[in-house]
Amino acid sequence: MVSLVSSTHYLGIDVGTGSARACVINDAGEILALESREITRWEPKSEYFNQSSNEIWDAICACTKKAVVVSNVDVSSIKGLAFDATCSLVALNEQDDSPVAVGPDFSENDQNIILWMDHRALDQTNAINATGHPLLKFVGGKMSIEMEIPKVKWLKENMDSAVFKNCKFYDLPDFLTHKATGFESRSYCSTVCKQGFVPVGVDGSVTGWDKEFLTSIGLEDLTEDDFRRLGGVHGKNGHYTFAGETVGNLTPKAAAELGLHEGVLVGSGVIDAYSGWIGTVAAKSGDEEVAQPKITSSDDDMHLVANRLAAVAGTSTCHLVMSKEPVFVPGVWGPYRDVIFPDYWLAEGGQSATGELLHYVLINHPAYAEALLHSTSQKISVFEFLNNRLLELKKERNAPSVTYLAKHLFFYGDFHGNRSPIADPSMKGAVIGKNMDVSIDALAIEYLAAVEFIGQQTRHIVETMNKSGHKINQIYLSGGQCRNKILTQIMANCTGMPVIMPRYIEAAVVLGTAMLGAKAASQNKRSLWSIMTQMSGQGAVVKPEQCGVSTKLLDTKYKIFLDMASTQQKYRALVDEAMGDN
Repeated sequence: MVSLVSSTHYLGIDVGTGSARACVINDAGEILALESREITRWEPKSEYFNQSSNEIWDAICACTKKAVVVSNVDVSSIKGLAFDATCSLVALNEQDDSPVAVGPDFSENDQNIILWMDHRALDQTNAINATGHPLLKFVGGKMSIEMEIPKVKWLKENMDSAVFKNCKFYDLPDFLTHKATGFESRSYCSTVCKQGFVPVGVDGSVTGWDKEFLTSIGLEDLTEDDFRRLGGVHGKNGHYTFAGETVGNLTPKAAAELGLHEGVLVGSGVIDAYSGWIGTVAAKSGDEEVAQPKITSSDDDMHLVANRLAAVAGTSTCHLVMSKEPVFVPGVWGPYRDVIFPDYWLAEGGQSATGELLHYVLINHPAYAEALLHSTSQKISVFEFLNNRLLELKKERNAPSVTYLAKHLFFYGDFHGNRSPIADPSMKGAVIGKNMDVSIDALAIEYLAAVEFIGQQTRHIVETMNKSGHKINQIYLSGGQCRNKILTQIMANCTGMPVIMPRYIEAAVVLGTAMLGAKAASQNKRSLWSIMTQMSGQGAVVKPEQCGVSTKLLDTKYKIFLDMASTQQKYRALVDEAMGDN
């Protein structure tokens, strides 16, 4: 690789559900190196998921060092970095920053993170929502089981009281910034938004933590000393920052562990999905129909992102849209002010399982081993093999569209609950129309039905957002699912919207975080929007197919999709009523 020692470079560091990644970019937003390391996800009990902040930091250090070596840049040319991570809860001892075990038996001190997808706090979530507090309108009307305040409440009710009293809590991106700089700075993104800490006034203004809210849900002890254990009050005993705002330099210890120099400036980090928004929505489509009105680097044009939904896909999928004015959507988190751009609002819908759902469908089918064998021999992924088989079946059966192959298979895929817009963690999966066929063809069609579910639920989220006042007409998809041609086409067909994929489809998140590093290096002299438009490259577009049969079929099955959701709730309510359960 040619050395680019004369350029200025930036680092983005991303912590997802299963791995940590580090990328090195230049001023043009070109990724010069991208390295990753796996991280452990423990499941000590069903729906309990833990991680380790020590292991995550070690993984970050390893992939950062490797990325710098592979990029062949002079380490002195790296001027800024930032972190993104999942919205997971980190527990530390307030006196010495040592990790605190988060259960369920509290014997593993190194397991001090409750992962975002953990569902242990169902009772605590229900209790919080039962208060009907006005601040809940900023989380879609009710708090999600995946947020962090229910997890903190679970810890208070299950942890030794003396241990809990000595705990301080971070969202994972804020912890990493703290680890790197030594500062107790917290980002608006990590604390104002979906964690459920809700440090905003009822009107959305950033006024600090709400003592009455925390007291009403049984966490009054966290209000002590101006909310010290949650990050304090801005300008008094705490410091809150916008996305990419310069927090400070690396500490000597962190610099040595990362293989960097102490002059590197660290920007305020964000949740991984929000980095996906940053690394996606300024991408150029190369399609005039989609690209109008044309977005430039002028900050006056930032309002044009209001019609661009970022769908950041991975284990789950997050759906983010920005607006100049607040738009409240039932079952959708937010709107949150200032989490990326000052005075702009961001709302987030989501699917709790998408990549995880497809993986589940595959590995639990009797024909999976055979499909894996075929895909390995052909040196392609299982998804690509199944996609190819579906195209063959379409031709063999003279079907008018691929979706026609699953016309009588009705798949509802909320196996891990519904994040948006139903916002019900008790939702489960259901399949109607399944027979006893266990062949590869049966696997391909069931997989197709799961892909269709992802597209239909995306439509449900987008339509719910637009009915409430958003004006979405384009979907910016990122993540490995972009490589799945059938999935992207079905998503476009279900929503009736073009699906735009950025230059680095599987690295949009970490690229967005590197852009925050560039903003930090500018010491806040450049706007994040100008950096995004400079560093976002050319994308690709998938348009909805003009196929009357496919459109009619998907529209009909969308009605069935909605009916399956409401029928499941009806059945559950009937049984609960008969049993006298709430």
